[in-house]
Amino acid sequence: MKLNAENIAAMASRERAAFVNSLSGFKAANLVGTADSQGHTNLAIMSSAVHLGSHPPLLALVIRPGGDERHTLKNILDTQCYSINHVNAEIVEAAHQCAARYPAEVSEFDATGLTPLWEPGFEAPMVAEAQVSMVLRLREHMPLAINSTHMVIGEVVFVALPDAACRDDGTLDLVAAGTVALSGLDAYHRVDAPKRMAYAKPDLPPRRL
Repeated sequence: MKLNAENIAAMASRERAAFVNSLSGFKAANLVGTADSQGHTNLAIMSSAVHLGSHPPLLALVIRPGGDERHTLKNILDTQCYSINHVNAEIVEAAHQCAARYPAEVSEFDATGLTPLWEPGFEAPMVAEAQVSMVLRLREHMPLAINSTHMVIGEVVFVALPDAACRDDGTLDLVAAGTVALSGLDAYHRVDAPKRMAYAKPDLPPRRL
């Protein structure tokens, strides 16, 4: 099958959204935890987290268009704080339900049975059921003119994860943490043990660790 721009544009809206969301391959499945200035919690599932740099540790999120009805974005801009939490196999159903458009006065934590976990000094809750969680401070917000989405860049200021998920070289063992991957809008995948490769050098062939 070959598709050009006209073919893609001609797809029905939902079909096109499902198709294009699958093109980037496997993505991270994360729950983004926030609270408003009065402490009312919100939880949203997102698959757009991107590593931007390690020093300082920066991650970016792309948030869909919308004004105050995008409760996550409003809370991040108001409090400058949010959490990112890996989805694991045990919480897939509850995590996916966070995509439902609940009114602002309904917390997705309450609606799905997930538990807010507060670390002292931070204005956003983590997810107690997540194995890997982090808190970020907002560093930059960029409305994107091309499609009215928003890029939010945050600095990681706190991380909580099990000791078993920490390798000696600093990498995370996401299999040990139970982290799942997401494809498209609704397909959650368990992750097998990885094939790890040594640092690539021009004078050496590919080597496994």
